[in-house]
Amino acid sequence: MESELSVRDVMTTDFVGVSESDTVLDVVRLIRDEETSCALVVRGPEPVGILTEWDVLDLVANEHDPAELAVEDAMTTPVIAVGLDRSLTDVATTMARQNIRNVVVEGDDGVAGVVTQRDVIAAASSFQATMTPSRSSERPVDRDRTSAELATARATAEGETQLLPNGGDEYTTQGVCEVCGSLAESLWDANGQLVCADCRSM
Repeated sequence: MESELSVRDVMTTDFVGVSESDTVLDVVRLIRDEETSCALVVRGPEPVGILTEWDVLDLVANEHDPAELAVEDAMTTPVIAVGLDRSLTDVATTMARQNIRNVVVEGDDGVAGVVTQRDVIAAASSFQATMTPSRSSERPVDRDRTSAELATARATAEGETQLLPNGGDEYTTQGVCEVCGSLAESLWDANGQLVCADCRSM
């Protein structure tokens, strides 16, 4: 990439912070009111856990009472933290490999913000619109459109940069995997979806 984005460029600085002793129900209401996807659990200035939408869904599925359960018994821990200058590509890869949707950004004075999967996807979509394909297709265009061409046409219709195959099913333009949502250096066509290497091997 010509201009690598860092987490500093995309992080959310206005995050929701809660205590371990708060009830899950109170935190869920706060998450709803703030229209966010997670709450950072802090002990003083230190992040000790995170409560996400998925944690809450897991509680409901297991029939726990969110009004009676403390955050410390429901939160995900330990927190995955990164520095302010960590590249967005690196963080997106970490999120995909760890199967997480949120990372904490730490600065010199403690927690500086949070990067969510939504932040990564929004940044990648904006960045992708400024990119040009690195190579044009060497294949003749068939009148019967393949699933890869349909995916390309769909991306173009949605206002995204057209991704051109490099003679096979690999796409040389960086983009967001349509399965896991991670930012990937290369994408492959799999059943009409543009997927990263990890999802392609599944």
